[in-house]
Amino acid sequence: MEQLKDYLFQLMMVAVPIFVYEMVFYQKVSGRKPSKWIASLLWSSSILLCMSFPADFGSGYRLDIRVIPLLLGTLYFGLPAGIVLTVTVAAYRLYMGTGEGLYTTILTLLCTVPLFVLLGQRFAASGRIKKISIGVVLCVYYSVTGMAWSTWILGFSLERLQAQVTHLLFSSLVVWGVIVLKEKFSEFHRLRQDLQDKEKLRVLGELTSVFAHEIRNPMQVVRGFLQLLDDSELPGKKKQYIQLSIEELDRANGIINDLLAFSKPTDESRQRTDAGARILRVIEMMHSYSDRYQIAVKRDVRSEMWIHANPQKFDQCVMNILKNAIESMPDGGQVTVCCGPSKSGMVEILIKDEGVGMTKEQVDRLGSPYYSLKESGTGLGLMVSYQIIRDMKGKVQVKSEIGKGTTVSIQLPGVI
Repeated sequence: MEQLKDYLFQLMMVAVPIFVYEMVFYQKVSGRKPSKWIASLLWSSSILLCMSFPADFGSGYRLDIRVIPLLLGTLYFGLPAGIVLTVTVAAYRLYMGTGEGLYTTILTLLCTVPLFVLLGQRFAASGRIKKISIGVVLCVYYSVTGMAWSTWILGFSLERLQAQVTHLLFSSLVVWGVIVLKEKFSEFHRLRQDLQDKEKLRVLGELTSVFAHEIRNPMQVVRGFLQLLDDSELPGKKKQYIQLSIEELDRANGIINDLLAFSKPTDESRQRTDAGARILRVIEMMHSYSDRYQIAVKRDVRSEMWIHANPQKFDQCVMNILKNAIESMPDGGQVTVCCGPSKSGMVEILIKDEGVGMTKEQVDRLGSPYYSLKESGTGLGLMVSYQIIRDMKGKVQVKSEIGKGTTVSIQLPGVI
């Protein structure tokens, strides 16, 4: 009974940092995430508490579940967190005293933490079931490694082995539960973000449907009279002002068109479409535009990549993303466009540039209303593209690095 109370207390020490991180610091709705250092600090506090209050098995056998925050902190938050947590375990164990326990701890960390870091990216890209499998296997690996080193250093003991096996089973169960809890929180944040985005788009659509036509009509009248005033006998300066005014009216009209895309009901006129053929068509349409920026478009596009889509909207989506890739390289360069089957059986479209790149915070805000990295941009073009992809039951993933470029991955359900 005392051992159960000790383990339940340690379980609480693992769960509390998760709730604090997710409910207090995580502010996904405002477009900001807490620093990884905050997460590392919370997980480190969990390690210190677990090591300070271990489960007592008698005969000097005292075990704790420090592996849980060490393992999951490294898998979820990467190498920086892994280093902080590893140093925390080693330093606190040294503070508690030298001897065989310290040697076992150091050797176990050296044999296991590099593997945690190595599998971090695969873990992050996996679904919930695979994450649970990876987490439990690594937890068992850590525990078995610790058992092997303690047996080698201290010799075999049946009583110690029984305690370690009990500890292994409990740790594995906790890893399973914590990953499920963490994934539930992630799903909650995604749903909350989607709900907020949909509410923004709903309000935007309602306002647009009310005002767009009333604004567009006088704009067209003004544009018409400006064209009439553009007489060949006017001084060059006045002709320049008239042309500039017409261009700005056209730009405003383009923004209204983007806004109207959200106020209209979803277009259900979809058909079996060859994504590869449509992409090649868009590349040809954008040829003169890419030449203006001195951009070479390299293509690796497979034909007969069938999807269920509205061809015009699909062209618009690809064109908006390709246009952004081209404009991200003011000094020229190369854009690579690929289309083929993904490992998951979907149709994957990759658009990769060599442009200025973006920070993670900027990537997280892409597709939000009125968020743009261009001086004169509105962000509506990319927002329209994201909406089109969502309507096709697809998903978008953006990877970017400052100074090295951006890769946009679009995955759409394929059809036979």
